[in-house]
Parts: sequence; structure tokens; C-alpha cells
Amino acid sequence: MPGIHPNRRLPSVLIIDDDMVSREVMATILTMSGYLVQTASGGDESLAVLDGESFYPDVILMDTQMPGLSGTELINQLRAHTTATIYAISGSHAPDSVIRGVDGFLMKPIGPEALQRLLESHATIPRSAGASTGPHIVPDSLPPVFDPKVVAQLRDMMKESAVREIYAAVVADLSRRRAPLEEALNIGDLATVRRIGHSIKGGCSMAGALEAARIGELIEFGVDDLEYIRSLLPLLETATCNLQRMLDAEFSPQGSAPAMNPNE
Repeated sequence: MPGIHPNRRLPSVLIIDDDMVSREVMATILTMSGYLVQTASGGDESLAVLDGESFYPDVILMDTQMPGLSGTELINQLRAHTTATIYAISGSHAPDSVIRGVDGFLMKPIGPEALQRLLESHATIPRSAGASTGPHIVPDSLPPVFDPKVVAQLRDMMKESAVREIYAAVVADLSRRRAPLEEALNIGDLATVRRIGHSIKGGCSMAGALEAARIGELIEFGVDDLEYIRSLLPLLETATCNLQRMLDAEFSPQGSAPAMNPNE
């Protein structure tokens, strides 16, 4: 977007909403725009995400009317778990107690441009953008989910159905990698850990799945610290879900959807 530093770090976002459609639409919009996104279907699930210590949101978007843990009680619990900026979202006016407890209020429906403008205001420029700090990175420094140029190139080379099959195979392969990777970590099999990371990096790089490829690279070159590799497993799962979400949005059933740019 104009006026934004090219090396900006987009905020990571946690979306809490019991309505599946609202939740997934927002998540899809943000994921395809380069944001690292995690979702939760309710208050208890959102706290479990934060307790997992593998996802550190900069911004939380929470619905104000959900069954179970919700409203001011949820806000208080979130404040105890994270320093993230919290925005309440609702299809109707929220109680004053909720408004006082959050950092802002958004009325549904929230348009894609308005949502991205809000989150762009939380983008930051790293003090030494582009400086290398070794393989141990924090989750929110991961690249966008996919490279739209690669998708466009594949579409020029083959039928839409074949392109869909390629990305479906990438998602399936990522899902299959989790169990053997965990097993190799448990027995300290460094060679297998490195091989799996190398395979993830190579396959995903060829398909332009940037987020998953980066995690594969970190696994391959981070075998000196197995606990660090173990901390990457939830990120690998999130990257797999993000790629699946992108596929669901990118490819129409008729195979005529144009390639979308996650950085626009």
C-alpha cells in the first residue's frame, strides 16, 4: 500500500468469533494480504491459543456476543495473557463496559479495505530491517503465505485443475510431515529432522508457498536446538492451515478465479 515502508512488519492477528463465516472471511482476507493469523471460535479457545506460547498476537479482534467466556470477562482474561491491542467487533452496539475495556470498536460488517487500513496502522518498521539475526526468528517475522507470481506462472503453463492439484498435494504433504517430524525429535534423530525440513523447504519453495518454505528452512538449519525446532511445529501447522485457507479462496469451483496478491 502507498506510504508504507517496504520493510514494514505487519501485525500478527488473533480473531475470536463464534460465527464461522465471519471468522473465516476475516482470516482469509488478512492471510492473503500477508498477515500471520490465528483464529479461535470462543473465549476459552482463544486463551488456549495464548497459553500455547507459539502465537503472539499484536492485535486481537474479538466478537462481543459469544456463548461461554465473553464480554468484559474475556477482555480481562486477555489482558492478563497478552499486551496485544484489543478491538471489539459486533453487529450491534456493545455495552459500555465492553467499550471501556477495549482499545477500539468495529461495527460489522467490516469491509476488507477498512479492516486492512486499521491493521496497517499497527505495522512497524524493524530497527535494522533486513539484518540477519540467525535462524531463531519470532513467529511474526515469517513471510506471506504464498507468492502470487508463482501461481500466475503455473496457470500460464497448465490447466487450472492441475494447478489446484499441485497446491492440494503441497497441503497434504505438509500434513503428513508432522508425525514423522515429532517422532524424529523425540528420539533425537537429527538427520531425519534435517531431511524433513529440507524437503518442506524445497517442495514449498517450488510451489511458492513462502511461509511454509521458510519454516522448513528454519527446521533444516536449526537442528542444533531441538527445543527450538519443537517450538516451530505449531507454526508449521498454522502455515498449513493458512495455505489451505488461501486455496479455498483462490480457486473457485469452476477454476476461473484470478491470482490474488497477498501484498495488495
